[in-house]
Amino acid sequence: MEEPLDFEQEDLLSHAPRLPIKRKKAIGLDDLLSDFYGGKKDDLLSDFYGGKKKTMDKCSRHGYDSDEDDKRVAQNETYLRKFVEDCEKQASVNEIGSEDDVPIWGRRAFGTQKAFPQLEKPVTANSDFFRHFSETGFASIFDSNVENFLEGLLTNGWLSHLVAATGSLEDSIASWTFHTMLYSSAEDLHVSACDFWCSILRSENKGDQPLAKLGWIPSYSVLKDAISNYGYLWPTCNGTGCEISQGQCRFQCKDFSNILGHWYQIFSTTEMQELLEVAIWFYLDRHLLGLALELNGCFHSIVHYFLDAEWEDSCAKVAASIALRVPKDLNCLRIVECITGTDNRTKYLKSQLALHLLIVCFDNKVKSAEEILELLASVNLKENSCDFFKLYIYLVLTENLLLLYHPFQEKSKVVDLWYQYLRNCSTQITSTDWRSYASKVRNKASYLLQNMALKSSS
Repeated sequence: MEEPLDFEQEDLLSHAPRLPIKRKKAIGLDDLLSDFYGGKKDDLLSDFYGGKKKTMDKCSRHGYDSDEDDKRVAQNETYLRKFVEDCEKQASVNEIGSEDDVPIWGRRAFGTQKAFPQLEKPVTANSDFFRHFSETGFASIFDSNVENFLEGLLTNGWLSHLVAATGSLEDSIASWTFHTMLYSSAEDLHVSACDFWCSILRSENKGDQPLAKLGWIPSYSVLKDAISNYGYLWPTCNGTGCEISQGQCRFQCKDFSNILGHWYQIFSTTEMQELLEVAIWFYLDRHLLGLALELNGCFHSIVHYFLDAEWEDSCAKVAASIALRVPKDLNCLRIVECITGTDNRTKYLKSQLALHLLIVCFDNKVKSAEEILELLASVNLKENSCDFFKLYIYLVLTENLLLLYHPFQEKSKVVDLWYQYLRNCSTQITSTDWRSYASKVRNKASYLLQNMALKSSS
């Protein structure tokens, strides 16, 4: 049974001896070169490695030589350093501008924070508000600690319901809740006091009338004192900037935006103009970047507080006041571009801010958009003394200045000058101009010119 079958004996492949496996000799690059060039290997390697065949042979026999490689790297670094120093000595390289020395935007909005006033003690048990509770038999609840009892009602939301039920807000309770919103260090009291005032001032059924009769209304001086206590640097103040608590300022911005959104005809137009300037100036403080949402809410609440008849005059006054305070650098662009919104009021405010900033930048030598564009169109962009950093600021400000113009429906001298200025910036500045901000001016002008051409063709 163990013998092979007949067909297995006839199969020659099953009994054929295995051929020995021959190992192929590895052929190196040197052998290939030697065979191809017929013995010119040494000359070829000498040309290829720059006369360093001995070093290559040493590396191939003894392994990698790190010391020799470090030596070559050091020699290359020395040569490169010498080459850069020679280039810096040339006049052509000195003309290449650097944008690293341009200061970033940012101005301190707050200085030294003052000591907060102590919160006024709330009403006593003899007041009309608590007399109402005495009549209902709940006097024993708050006889021990009136302040803690009021804080509990405020944080739980019951205080607004009770005030709405009685139909009046007692002066002492109004003053205590308002100052609690401004100065309390407890987060829950901050939020609850703000919600309380919003619920009292909001009226869904009575038009502009509050839900309860108000005997005490916070005046503008109270609000201004609160801003001053937080260390705000008014235009007439000189103080050293310092950091303000992000949490405290977040609550103030949110509180102001919510309160002002429901306050009707309490502050005068002049007072609201000053508040609008304060809200805009907040955008320049880099420490308040995390409060963009709260700042925008506060800003838009103030903007929509003005009547239509007084808006244009108020914008001009606010823009002129801010333009005198803002430095003639990137802060000009920041304070214009931070104003977001697509409504006509926001666009008009941006246009007025850009106009007055340009007037200040030109030392009051111009008064209108036409005069500004005439001056810009006459600038010789090929002069070596041309300051492209200032031109970039002027270009962006002029773009915002013309937000209210309709260049494709109306043909005017202002529109023609704007086209001419953009063409000058996009054609007279070459792509190889390495002066500081030259490429930014050229690219910005080309983009605006192309965008206007697309709109006109559509």
